[in-house]
Amino acid sequence: MPEHADLSPVVKAYDVRGVVPDEWDADVARALGAAFADVVGSEGVPIVVGHDMRDSSPELAQAFGEGAAWRGCDVVHIGLCSTDGLYHASGMLEAPGAMFTASHNPARYNGIKMCRALARPVGQDTGLADVRRLAEQYLDEGIPAAGEQGSVTTRDTLADYARLLRSLVDLEGGRPLKVAIDAGNGMAGLTAPAVLSTAAGLPDLGFEIVPLYFELDGTFPNHEANPLEPANLVDLQGAVIASGADIGLAFDGDADRCFVVDERGVPVSPSAVTGLVGLREVEKEKAAGREATVIHNLITSRAVPDLLGAAGARTVRSRVGHSFIKAQMAAEDAVFGGEHSAHYYFRDFWFADTGMLAAMHVLRALREQDRTLSELAEMYTPYAASGEINSTVPDADADAARARVMEAFADDIASGEVTVDELDGLTLDHWQANPRWWINLRASNTEPLLRLNVEAEHTDIMEKLRDAVLAIVREGGDAVS
Repeated sequence: MPEHADLSPVVKAYDVRGVVPDEWDADVARALGAAFADVVGSEGVPIVVGHDMRDSSPELAQAFGEGAAWRGCDVVHIGLCSTDGLYHASGMLEAPGAMFTASHNPARYNGIKMCRALARPVGQDTGLADVRRLAEQYLDEGIPAAGEQGSVTTRDTLADYARLLRSLVDLEGGRPLKVAIDAGNGMAGLTAPAVLSTAAGLPDLGFEIVPLYFELDGTFPNHEANPLEPANLVDLQGAVIASGADIGLAFDGDADRCFVVDERGVPVSPSAVTGLVGLREVEKEKAAGREATVIHNLITSRAVPDLLGAAGARTVRSRVGHSFIKAQMAAEDAVFGGEHSAHYYFRDFWFADTGMLAAMHVLRALREQDRTLSELAEMYTPYAASGEINSTVPDADADAARARVMEAFADDIASGEVTVDELDGLTLDHWQANPRWWINLRASNTEPLLRLNVEAEHTDIMEKLRDAVLAIVREGGDAVS
């Protein structure tokens, strides 16, 4: 019996990701392109394909397009772009799209992020399982030719992307700013000069840009393109201080996430960015006479619903993860959404995420007043947070660790002083009584890790809870008091 193709190692819940060529190659990409055309393609609507700067990306993107065209779909290649640049093209052309990138993963990896027309996500339950099944069939049996093959064309959408973002946030005028930007040798090296400077032929906005690692290089010779790891912010922090910049921006490899550093080189919490941008979007909605809804995931700071609720917005909690945020954004017709991983979602951007647009809001807020960024961010950071802390706990022990945490708070839960929420992992909430605090303990979907987040009104309470819960999780420590 011949072996059958099995794409389960690379076709994940929400995207394709794996080592090239060990786990997948151009033949797999071609089969996936053909399957994608069958599942989401429709007559008269092209498929738009973009790719990042990894060495393997052009060949994989070309093969994917060949497979889609072989099944009768027209294909538009937009070449080098960021992931939000692909979402823009999908929205602008009202076409399904495929972005070839492995985001912040090492150079030997590559992947595909797929979407339907208008940047609607494609995941396991929304077509990706069907794409995988068909691609496996085509790898086993060959790709059948359509009666008429689709055309393959190219189009440059970078200037259109930059022009749209500028139409959503007016960056002209205000005080001059020096902006340090770490592209990490990723796609922000293309998009940042286009949006914030004149590389796409748009007018000069008057920013003094301090560039770090703008050269597109999929081997990531300077540091990983993952600003979520503190070590990868060190160069930007140093550049901000050395150059006297007003703000630092760090992007991941496919430039859909943006992290912010203040003038002291101190990272600004993504929750603070969510609060700042959210308030700006809420005010815009109110000015248009509309009710504003904002989505935030459940480990975002309580400052976000506090501030936005006080401004008249309706706030909705979501599970952690872009697929859940995007689904709720569309379902609630939310104007904005934010999460702790520095993904920011906008209704004006087809409910998709774009770190560049969030960065532009921060630049506008900074430009239109005289406070430093650290002073501005302090307004949106009233509480003490632990940040996400990982503990290695085998899957078999995760439930036991969670049960130990529940037992530690059993008396307070029984009295009603602490409430239990299981929307995503275990959340224990003491926010309605003094001292105010909450904790969330979530299992990783992909690794044997338990992730802990703690926030409290005061630093000493946060630290006490953090240390006590970590002891319980890691060592079976004593009850919390």
